[in-house]
Amino acid sequence: MAHQRGLDHAPLRVMHVLRAPLGGLYRHVLDLSREQARRGHAVGLIVDANTGGDYADRTLRDLAPSLALGLSRVPMHRNPNPSDAAALMHVLRRLRDAGPDVVHGHGSKGGVFARLPGLLPGGGRSVRAYTPHGGSVNHRPGTHVHRLYMAVERLLGRSTDLLLFESAFIGARYRAVVGEPSALVRVVHNGIADDEFEPVVAAPDAADFLYVGELRAAKGIDVLLNAIQAVGRRSGTTPRAVLVGSGPDRDALERLVVDLGLSGRVTLTGPLPARQAFTLGRTLVVPSRAESLPYVVLEAAAARLPLISTDVGGIPEIFGPYRSRLIPPDDVERLVAAMTAALAAAPARRAKEAAELAAFVHDGFSITAMVDTVVSAYRDALAARDRPTVGRHSEIALSP
Repeated sequence: MAHQRGLDHAPLRVMHVLRAPLGGLYRHVLDLSREQARRGHAVGLIVDANTGGDYADRTLRDLAPSLALGLSRVPMHRNPNPSDAAALMHVLRRLRDAGPDVVHGHGSKGGVFARLPGLLPGGGRSVRAYTPHGGSVNHRPGTHVHRLYMAVERLLGRSTDLLLFESAFIGARYRAVVGEPSALVRVVHNGIADDEFEPVVAAPDAADFLYVGELRAAKGIDVLLNAIQAVGRRSGTTPRAVLVGSGPDRDALERLVVDLGLSGRVTLTGPLPARQAFTLGRTLVVPSRAESLPYVVLEAAAARLPLISTDVGGIPEIFGPYRSRLIPPDDVERLVAAMTAALAAAPARRAKEAAELAAFVHDGFSITAMVDTVVSAYRDALAARDRPTVGRHSEIALSP
């Protein structure tokens, strides 16, 4: 292992473990893995075999040649399942063969499979890192499921050397629902590439409003649809909107479109690459009820696409000095007001506000900074593990 050679800047051996190769979590792992491999680190991935479709197959196939520790896919279920035992055995074999310095789990299930071996005999001496990406930390408190998951998080905390929170919000929430971590703690904001700051130009037939993301209840799309109907009822002209994405609530949302009389005004396209999707609307609406640090907000800000967003999760950290532009979640009236203002705003004002947010995001949310912080945290955790007298707990403030 690199740390045993005593070289602070020696290449590291890093194994990333995640479940679904979908969404922002997957993008984060892809960006992190590519850049770590480019810098000379030996990287490997363990990923669910059942999700992601053609997109996951293609992106993983493209990434595989740069993965010195290999790529393997094994069935992983979102919720606890008897097949978890077979998946855990697969992970144990892969870790034994690869001998990583760092095992980095992403999301709830990836975090379980990355950290549980540290509680088992023969689990090895790898540093165990965990990035929640929201995950179980965002479950509604007070439910039996939430209590069970938080008990699991506390148990796995015993084998966690490093917690990497993608937002200060998630770090604070972890403390509230799991407890004070004994592991090293870092806040590592998601980052995007320089070429993503090229402005996107709306198509000539672009809709008034656009949604891009998963189609599920936590995203608040029902609130957006009710707001669209209300804007039309008050103005006499119902705005057009495009919903881009897939998810478990697609059928329910299609029924709601019909029930609200929005057929012909609201279109559902299925998943599309973000920058392609951004050409389909003139204002992106993010009506989420809960978030961690969503990539779609970073990507839209970088593309200078005007934004209406709720004040949830780590989104205020993305908006920084422009946080006052955000609106409360589950508030149809406030969303109607914001949408009406967007329709009436002068193009020069919309462009100015979009440019201001793009400049702030450019300064604080780069892939280079993200990977620098992660690799530095790995090395700090390795040093703390090898020098226990120094103490394990070291923290960066969790305030935005």
